Amino acid sequence: MSAPAAFTDDSAGGTLRFTGSLSLANLGDLPERLAAYDGKVEHIDLAGIERLDTIGAWTIHRLAQRTGADIKGLNPDAQHLFDQVQAADQPVSIRGQHVPAFYRVLGEIGEATIQTFKTMVGLLGFLGATTIAFATIFKSIFVPPRRFRFNATVQRFEVVGVSALGIIGLMSFLIGIVIAQQGAVQLRQFGAEVYTINLVGRLSMRELGVLMTAIMVAGRSGSSFAAQIGTMKLTEEIDAMRTIGVSPMEALVVPRVLAAIFMMPLLGFYSALISIIGGGLLCWATLGIPPVTYVQRIREVVPISDVYVGLIKAPVFGAIIAIAGCFQGMMVEADAEQVGLRTTAAVVQGIFLVIVLDAFFAVFFSSVGWI
Repeated sequence: MSAPAAFTDDSAGGTLRFTGSLSLANLGDLPERLAAYDGKVEHIDLAGIERLDTIGAWTIHRLAQRTGADIKGLNPDAQHLFDQVQAADQPVSIRGQHVPAFYRVLGEIGEATIQTFKTMVGLLGFLGATTIAFATIFKSIFVPPRRFRFNATVQRFEVVGVSALGIIGLMSFLIGIVIAQQGAVQLRQFGAEVYTINLVGRLSMRELGVLMTAIMVAGRSGSSFAAQIGTMKLTEEIDAMRTIGVSPMEALVVPRVLAAIFMMPLLGFYSALISIIGGGLLCWATLGIPPVTYVQRIREVVPISDVYVGLIKAPVFGAIIAIAGCFQGMMVEADAEQVGLRTTAAVVQGIFLVIVLDAFFAVFFSSVGWI
């Protein structure tokens, strides 16, 4: 059993020598006796103590702070504890310091800018890791053992593609109706209602079909990727996979990215067709254009280049959405709140990148004459 804490006074040398255990259970009335001590103290010798805990270190720190004495005789562990206690003795302001609104807003903008650049760098690094995982899987096709997970990829195909047909079809049908209705209202002023077909056909096939599909996939599948991988990260399933020698990039990321890349062109083309059908029904109902004439006109005014534009953009959008979702999922740390935050970030990031890339594609295809 540890001896109670005690101290002896070397009046001639101005040194207080402590013995026993400087722990909460053995301090007794030592803090009161030290507070009442009014002798000269230049040195505090702790070489004779048996044990030191946080309360004991705090008691000695307050004594040294009050008397200005130096402390000696601590072993490395006790010195580390004492340093931590000393570092924690900082004034705490109950009310935060008032910061002018201009500097506060400027600081928030700076933090957001720094975070944006960090995210961009992390996303580029994740893109590189995904590329390496694809290369490793491709190499394993020729050099066994094969690392491609066929069942997981097919399951992602169903989740990303087949399960989304209903909601994407409904959305596209309504968008086609809206485009036709608004176009007909405006073109009627010039007696050019027939050009509503041009508007519906080209917008649906070239832009809105694949763009709205990408936004829907980002909100539906991108968020799902982030939430699933984030939950696995939180429950340490990904660490367990690494422990048994399974690469999370190959097992989790590659199937999702493949599914998004292959399903996006199909979903985009399907969306464009449904949108054209919706526009055709409205033209038939309000403008009196029969379906046969509508289809014939669509074939005349929609060039094959519009189909190529949509099919080229779609897999790029799918890859960006899947990589953004998986990247945010892998960034989950600490607590469950992070899952929600990262899921939101995955959707926002995916939609933002899709719109930015769509603008670049528009400029590129215009420059090569596909307008």
